[in-house]
Amino acid sequence: MIHARLRLRARAAITALLLFAGMMPAFAAGPQFKVDPFWPKPLPNNWIIGQVGGLTVDANDNIWVFQRPRSLTPDEKGAALTPPRSKCCVPAPSVLVFNQAGDVVKAWGGPGDNLGYDWPLQEHSILVDNKGFVWLTGNGRGDNMMLKFTTDGKFVKEFGRRGPLTSSTDLSQFGEVGGLAFDAAANEIYAADGYGNHRVAVLDADTGAIKRIWGAYGRPPTDQILSKYNPDSPQFGNPVHCIALSKDGLVYVCDRINNRIQVFHKDGTFVRQFVFAPKTRGSGSTWGMAFSPLDKAQDYFVLIDGTNNVMQTVRRADGQVVDTFGGPGRNAGEFHWVHVGAFDSHGNYYTGEVDTGKRLQKWVPVQQSNK
Repeated sequence: MIHARLRLRARAAITALLLFAGMMPAFAAGPQFKVDPFWPKPLPNNWIIGQVGGLTVDANDNIWVFQRPRSLTPDEKGAALTPPRSKCCVPAPSVLVFNQAGDVVKAWGGPGDNLGYDWPLQEHSILVDNKGFVWLTGNGRGDNMMLKFTTDGKFVKEFGRRGPLTSSTDLSQFGEVGGLAFDAAANEIYAADGYGNHRVAVLDADTGAIKRIWGAYGRPPTDQILSKYNPDSPQFGNPVHCIALSKDGLVYVCDRINNRIQVFHKDGTFVRQFVFAPKTRGSGSTWGMAFSPLDKAQDYFVLIDGTNNVMQTVRRADGQVVDTFGGPGRNAGEFHWVHVGAFDSHGNYYTGEVDTGKRLQKWVPVQQSNK
């Protein structure tokens, strides 16, 4: 026991010396995770989910999933065909709400006729604000609107409209929004806009009016056609896929196809950028990011790389990847096109997959940054 204590003290002393000398970063490992293979529970009502377009967690730690029932193949939704071709399954509603145990506690929404508003052709982003409203966007052709509902699925208002893309400077509509973030103090919603436009758009959460926009490096956005996979591109590519706000007032934006995250002040002033796996082709390496609530100082963020099918812990100070989780595959803890992710207040991380993945997974923290 004495020798063990001496070894621990010696190791701590060496670590302190390395930190002081600048040779080793504090909390180098960052947040770490293991998969929970039993979450969620089987869906009720013979339901099945399709691709997971969006995912968020509300203030009560309910997990909100915005999924794509129209992405299901005939064999997957065999029970819903006329006549039925199999016992399983029936497409679930587009919006599903899970509790911490993995039970579905609420479900609503989906495409239909005579809805009185434009349901997205392809479901994508979801946000629950602090006033009890749910915001939805799509990334289908012409999904240039944002929808606002109550948490029970009652339609409130449509901002923008379905129709042809105009330009990234148009303040009257959106351009197939890829991600949403909410600034409660300012009552503003930040949109990664998007699969059609090449910009960040910030709107008033009550009126839906777009208050300010910017493109890559904080420049005015343009729709100039540029080559793909250029980490130094003067313009955001498509999609502008994710957006996240840090406690210190910075805005993080995923420029997915260009394998980078750019960082801004809230007024659009450019701060810096991080490049990840710059040789990645296909759909790029920066699909989503989030801050763990257990990392109080936000020294790290978790990055989703859907092309390489991993999630990574990234040190915020310098963009260094310090840990990697997952990998390509169909087993628990593996991914096929991991698309979105979100934390609950306990530090659990939830991920959703698109393409043929069509799956939700829960990742449990096993080591934190001791903040």
